[in-house]
Amino acid sequence: MTAGFRVALCNEVVRALDFAAQCRLAAALGYDGLEVAPFTLSETPDALSETEIRSLRRIAEAEGVAISGLHWLLIRPAGLSLTDPDPALRARTAAVMARLVDLCAGLGGNYLVHGSPVQRRLPEERAARADAAGWAAEAFHAAGRAAAAAGVTYCIEPLSRNETDYVNSIAEAAAVIGTPAPPGLATMLDVSAATREEGESPAALAARWLPSGLIGHVHLNDTSRRGPGQGDVPIAPVIAALRQGGYGGWLGVEPFDYVPDGPGAAARAIGYVRGIEAALV
Repeated sequence: MTAGFRVALCNEVVRALDFAAQCRLAAALGYDGLEVAPFTLSETPDALSETEIRSLRRIAEAEGVAISGLHWLLIRPAGLSLTDPDPALRARTAAVMARLVDLCAGLGGNYLVHGSPVQRRLPEERAARADAAGWAAEAFHAAGRAAAAAGVTYCIEPLSRNETDYVNSIAEAAAVIGTPAPPGLATMLDVSAATREEGESPAALAARWLPSGLIGHVHLNDTSRRGPGQGDVPIAPVIAALRQGGYGGWLGVEPFDYVPDGPGAAARAIGYVRGIEAALV
């Protein structure tokens, strides 16, 4: 294990490689783990067999990385929604979420990040929005119960308003979670989304929310949609605040625009993060 924070590479960054090569590259670059987007594994990741799941876990272990967790949960299978008026579709979506919790646990992961902005958008009709938000909250709490039973954490990811209109801040995620927070359910800090949406810097948010115990994960990225250090968002204060606050979870490197390419973006990001950690010692 590398000294400092455990850092995972979001695997869609290098999804052109097969899974073993993704793990091998991540380990060679100095990542501790791979954060897996289920759609990169299968068109129906919720239907992966126990044998397939064990095989993926063995591959990662053999290549020297952990599977830290899952993110981008509801891209596949297609057509899922937490907020659709069709109860059968919502039930199908909830079943996929529960199965992905089992997938995460089977892979040896610690957390699931529920971003999936399209699948949680509220309807345009004002009268229907409260019902839809309630359905989404129910689904999150059901996923949290499943996560607690499986020994993992289900994280509601606040995202920017240009992506979704449901849960855009840590405070909104905390309101969905409720008080006291039930086991298995948390929120997280996405640096890019927080910079766009919150009235405080990501570092200030980390300092304010870490004592609550609700921060289950952190994504490092930039509002440019590139990796940490490839834009104007200062990352060093975030890492310093996480260290000061005693954060013990994973850091996920999650760019969307891969410059110069996927492997190059991954290499640059881990060097940047480890350099900040070294400077803060």
